[in-house]
Amino acid sequence: MTERFKAKLISGGHKGTEAEFGRNAERWGLHELTLSYEGHRMERSKNVEVLDDAALAQGDVSMEIVFAKLGRRFARGKGIRRVIQSMFHLVKRGDHLFAVGWIQPDDTVKGGTGWGVELAKFFNRHLSVFDQEKEAWFDWNGQSWEPSEPVIPERTFSATGTRTLTAAGAAAIEALFQRSFGSPD
Repeated sequence: MTERFKAKLISGGHKGTEAEFGRNAERWGLHELTLSYEGHRMERSKNVEVLDDAALAQGDVSMEIVFAKLGRRFARGKGIRRVIQSMFHLVKRGDHLFAVGWIQPDDTVKGGTGWGVELAKFFNRHLSVFDQEKEAWFDWNGQSWEPSEPVIPERTFSATGTRTLTAAGAAAIEALFQRSFGSPD
């Protein structure tokens, strides 16, 4: 079982998945860091680190590359760019990325979460996605998704995902913490 004091959560504090990971981290007594930027609206704002323009620029990439990699376009110009830029820091700082969303037939993940998943693949991070449609966890093995029952590592991990978290998604996050650390008491 993972030792709680060694695990640290990094997220963006967004409504849905990220806030739920934060609530569970607090319940289990884990250290939590929330990455933000000017104009960012968070549901959960514990231990906030504000990324300035120079830091965000480190995660800058052509939106055409993002669109090509994910096979789709996003409508929100500057807003989605900031999310894409901050996702770089979220993924780069964690040893394992946990995401909640929907795995697409092309092995990408739906929405902005998909960029974080693609970065985790690129940075060769351990990657676990809870697919809300299949109601199951999957790990990326370098080639494809395989069913898994992941555990949180004894080091820094990141979490991202959909803002429209289902009851099954919330239960999967809680079960992940339970499987990793035992009872929160």
